Order: sequence, then structure tokens, then C-alpha cells
Amino acid sequence: MFYYDSTYILVLAALALSLIAQGMVSSAYKKYEKIQTRKGLTAARVADEILRRNGNQAVSVRPVPGTLTDHYDPRNETLSLSEGVYNSASIAAVGIAAHEAGHAMQKQEGYGPLALRSLLVPVVNVGSNLGLPIVILGLVMSIRPLITIGIVLFGLVVAFTLITLPVEFDASRRAVRMLSSGGYVDKEEEAGVRAVLRAAAMTYVAAALGAVLQLARLILLSRGSSRRRD
Repeated sequence: MFYYDSTYILVLAALALSLIAQGMVSSAYKKYEKIQTRKGLTAARVADEILRRNGNQAVSVRPVPGTLTDHYDPRNETLSLSEGVYNSASIAAVGIAAHEAGHAMQKQEGYGPLALRSLLVPVVNVGSNLGLPIVILGLVMSIRPLITIGIVLFGLVVAFTLITLPVEFDASRRAVRMLSSGGYVDKEEEAGVRAVLRAAAMTYVAAALGAVLQLARLILLSRGSSRRRD
């Protein structure tokens, strides 16, 4: 016997957004990872020089395994570049490295949304792991307070994804500005950097929309459960 849940359309919409965003990133990265910058500096060197030029001596640049595993960790002041990026002088690699350097500059300057996002990390970890299971448990056992707790926890995850958007957009703007002003890319190459970072930003937009849709689904399920009890 099959049970039809009309709210699954929201799950499918979120999945579609995620797949489209991933496709955009893959397409842009594959295109611009094949094109070397005329200056020929590796992404690792570009990131290091950008940081030093802006007075940031604390952050270390290091390679990490994996593909597109690039990230900046404000806790230990490390800027990690994936294997395909670290030693590459491609437009894509340089853009990614500068973007992560942009996050380091945000930390140095006390950028508000980044600080707020960092504060939310502990509770978001709880919300992402327990929010949905608690809601499901509450629905199965028909315990309204449990459902509410789960929705609130998942709501924190949604808030985190929304706060992430200005953080990522600002880091990309900083990246383009620092690459251009530092002479690391010319105007033609800058367009490629923008294309890569724009595609990457869409993954965060898709994640935020997906989280909002999932939250909407949980609220609809909760209301449906309340009506059935009444």
C-alpha cells in the first residue's frame, strides 16, 4: 500500500535546484580549469600574496586531498586548497584561491555576517543532525511539542544557509577586486573568474532555497498532523 505525500514536490524542487547548481559549477570549472592565466602564478602563490599584501600574516595556505574541497577555516587560520587547485595557474584555480582569501580578509576585518555564521555553527550542527528526525518522531508519535522543537532546530539550519549568502557573495566580490587590482588577471581573465565564482555562488543559493522548501514541507506536515488529530 502506497501513501501519497503531496509535499514531496517540495523535496523534488529542492533536488532539481541542487542538480542545476552543481551542473553550472561543473561546467564553469571544467571550462576555465583548462585556461591558464597569462601571469602564470599558481593558485597557492596568488592566495599567499593576496593575504600578505593585505596585511594578513596569520593565515597559512596548504593543500588538501579531494576535488573542490577548498575552504578557509577561521578557527586555525588555514586556507586549504584542493589538489587540482593548489598548484594550478588556471583561471578557475586562481579565482577559487582568491575567493577563499576573501574569507580570510572578512575574518581579519570583522565582517559581521561571517562572525554571525561562526556563532551559529554549533547549534546548526545539532539542528542539521536532529531537526528532521525529531520532527518525524513527533509526527509518528503525535507529540506536538516534539514537532515544534524539530522545526525550530531545522529553522536554525535555514537561517545559517541564508546568512551564508552575503558571506559568499562578498568573498567573491573581494576576490575579483584583489585579483584585478593586484594584476593577477587581465580584463578577459577577470570575466572567466566572475563566471566561475558566479556558478559557485549558485550552489549556495540552491542550498538556501532547498532548506527553505524543506522547512516549508515540515510546517505543512505539522499542520496536516494537527488537522488529523482535530
